[in-house]
Amino acid sequence: MPTDAGSPRHIRLTSHPAPGSSPVPPLRWGAPDAAERGPIIGTTTSRLHRNVVGTHSGSYGVYRALAVAAGSLNRQHRADLTDTAPTDTIGPYPQWTEAERIVSIDPWGAMVADAFGPLIEAGIDIRPSIAVTKAHIDMPEIRTAIAFQRLVPDGRVLLENGSAVVTKAAIEPVWWLPGVAKRFGCSEADLRRALFEETGGMYPELVTRTDLEVFLPPIGGQTVYVFGDPDDLANPEVPLTARVHDECNGSDVFGSDICTCRPYLTHAIEECIRGAQQGGVGLVSYSRKEGRALGEVTKFLVYNARKRQVGGDSADKYFLRTECVAGVQDMRFQELMPDVLHWLGVRRIHRLVSMSNLKFDAIVGSGIAVDERIPIPDALIPADAQVEMQAKMAAGYFTEGAAPDADALSTTKGRGL
Repeated sequence: MPTDAGSPRHIRLTSHPAPGSSPVPPLRWGAPDAAERGPIIGTTTSRLHRNVVGTHSGSYGVYRALAVAAGSLNRQHRADLTDTAPTDTIGPYPQWTEAERIVSIDPWGAMVADAFGPLIEAGIDIRPSIAVTKAHIDMPEIRTAIAFQRLVPDGRVLLENGSAVVTKAAIEPVWWLPGVAKRFGCSEADLRRALFEETGGMYPELVTRTDLEVFLPPIGGQTVYVFGDPDDLANPEVPLTARVHDECNGSDVFGSDICTCRPYLTHAIEECIRGAQQGGVGLVSYSRKEGRALGEVTKFLVYNARKRQVGGDSADKYFLRTECVAGVQDMRFQELMPDVLHWLGVRRIHRLVSMSNLKFDAIVGSGIAVDERIPIPDALIPADAQVEMQAKMAAGYFTEGAAPDADALSTTKGRGL
C-alpha cells in the first residue's frame, strides 16, 4: 500500500469499534453543558477518537478526499483555529439542553475551542461545525428600495452605499438519529436502514454501530443572516422579522422568472432591514435544499414536463408533474427546519415573511409563536410564476384572500418553452 509520512496505509473498516479505549467520553445529547455532552468528532485522522458516523463538511468531504488522493492535501493536516472564534457569541440558550428540541445541528458547534480546549490540547482533532462572522450584503434590490425611498440608510444597519451590515453563521448538519427518527415518526432502526440503503451502503456504521447515535450527513447546510443585534433574537419583546428560505439557485442567483424565490428573498431582506432600523431584529435562514431537495436536474426535468404537457403549464397540474418525475411532491421536510431557530434562542416571531403552510406549521409546532404572516406583494410575482402561486395557495399556502378553487386553477396558465 502507499505510505504517508513513512507509515503503512492499511484499509481500516469502520463497521466495528477500533481496538483500544477512546479517551473521549460517550456523547450525551442534550446534556446541561458542552463538557458533559461531549465533542462531535468526525475527523478521519484517528479512528479511535471518532464518535459519529460520517465526516465533517457534508458533501464537501468528497472534495477533501480528492485533494488527498491528488496529493494536494496531507491527510494528517489539522486545522489551526487561531483567531477563528465567532465574532458574536450565540447562546447558550435553554433550548440547547432539551434533547429533542435541537436534533439536526450541534448547538455547541461554534464553541469547540473554548468548550473542548483540554481535549484539543491533548491531540484530539475536534473541528467546528458552525462559524459566525460579520459581513456586508450588497444586492441591487436594496439599492432600488433606497432609490424609491422605501429604505433610508442609517449608517448602522444600512450603509450609504446600499450594503447592509449583518452577522452571519454557516451551519453544517449534525443529526442525532434518535431525535431525527422521532421527528419523522419512524423507528431509529428504519431510519438507519433507509439511510444506509438509499446511499448505496456508503455508511455501514449506520446499521452495525448502533452505539454511534450521531450522523454527519453528506448534504448541504444552512447560512443564517442577522440584521441587528443577534442577542435580540432570544428576546421575545424585541420585534423579530424572519424568513426561512430554501435554496433556488436559478432564481436566487440568476433571476429565473418561473418562481418567486428571489423576489420573496429580497422582499424579506428589505423587511428585515426595515425592522432592524425600527428597533427590532431581522433574520434570514437560508437552507441548501435545491429544487425542494429533489435536486436541480429533477427540477429542470419537471420544468420541461410542465410546459410540454397537453394544454401547457397549468396550476391544477403543478404538483402532479413534479410527482410524476420524482415520485413525491416535495422532499424538503420542514420538520428539521426550526432547529436553527432554537439554536438562536428564538421563542417568538413577530412577522414571518412566508406564505408556506409547511414552514408555518413546523415553526409553531416546535413551540415558537408567530404573530403575523407577510405574503409576497403581487407586484413582485413574475408573470411565469403565477401558476406556482395559484397551485400553492390552493394547496394551503397563506393568502389574505380566498384560496383559488379548482376552476380557477384550470384556467391559470404559464408560458410554454
